[in-house]
Amino acid sequence: MTAYSVLEVTPKTEDWIEDYLPTANKVIARHGGRYLARTQTHEVLEGENREVGLRIVIEWPSMDAAHAFESDPEYAPHLKARLANSRSHHALIAGMDDLA
Repeated sequence: MTAYSVLEVTPKTEDWIEDYLPTANKVIARHGGRYLARTQTHEVLEGENREVGLRIVIEWPSMDAAHAFESDPEYAPHLKARLANSRSHHALIAGMDDLA
């Protein structure tokens, strides 16, 4: 079943980004993920407006693929750098409709 990562990432510094992107892109692709959106262009339609640098949506072939990416040893130091140098929120959403 398809799954989606929905991330909000607001960098505190940009020092880590140059090293992060090539590895993250490669490891995401290796686990079958693909970016649907990765942008600073967004607006809040409902709820509180909070400052967010980037909103990112990644499509995965399965929840397992997303977990495999997140725990990939090649990605680990880059994840650590992102978490240390940004305010990040990451939700993994099953591609299903529980209310249908």
